Amino acid sequence: MKVVYFAANFMNIVFVQSLEHPSLLPYRTLRQPIEHWRQGIFIAEGEKVVHRLAESTTEIVSLLLTQQWWEMYEPLLQQREQKPATIFVAENSLLETIVGFRLHQGIMAIGKIPPMQTREENFSTHTLFVALDGIANAENMGVIVRNCAAFGVESMIVGETSCSPYLRRAVRNSMGTIYAMKIFHSQNLAGDLQILRNKNTAIIAAHPQPSAKEIQCETFHKKLCLVLGSEGDGISQPVLDVCTQIVQIPMKNNTDSLNVASATAVMLWEIVRRNLSQ
Repeated sequence: MKVVYFAANFMNIVFVQSLEHPSLLPYRTLRQPIEHWRQGIFIAEGEKVVHRLAESTTEIVSLLLTQQWWEMYEPLLQQREQKPATIFVAENSLLETIVGFRLHQGIMAIGKIPPMQTREENFSTHTLFVALDGIANAENMGVIVRNCAAFGVESMIVGETSCSPYLRRAVRNSMGTIYAMKIFHSQNLAGDLQILRNKNTAIIAAHPQPSAKEIQCETFHKKLCLVLGSEGDGISQPVLDVCTQIVQIPMKNNTDSLNVASATAVMLWEIVRRNLSQ
């Protein structure tokens, strides 16, 4: 392995000719999300996702990119108050050996998962929440994050049976909007929703069942939490028992449900539209 170091305004620039450098291990290990979570890091890949990371206040540990990308990104990175510690620069042919080259496009970064707000901070300062129960698919999680950012959700409450929104595929599918979201990781979603309900927050279950009202026929409290469940089982009964309202999307042609990410967008659009018109 051959590496060449030099410093550029407090950033270490490392030219690598091999991916065996110890600090590059997270970039190479696509199948170690638990280890990344334990280290408090996440992987951002692809130009738009990395660009949004560079523009955000999220801490960047390092970047791995080609010389061409480095020349484009250096001015943006120099503007950051907290600069990445290390920039790894490699030939395009070397980066092509990392699985998923079509997705990462020769530019990747390692970011630090932001510190989680306390329950009190999160529940007292926000008025529009989305809570996730049993969302295990990282791609769906990422699109849900993107939808939440688009419709102005202030906090996402990720239940104990849901995957992390900082998984590699989730960050990618969020298109970098994860950096703007407040995330609260709940170890007891039903209990936390009860606390939120006690703070005069309406808990709205998106759950198709005979007693559910069609969403366009329901009225909404200004402070509310939309609860979404898995596509297979829906919302678990303990969580459903805490909810104050149950709504569903009207559908035709014997369609009984939408993909959970699609349903999130439809429901948030209707909730936001109705609240703005009140």
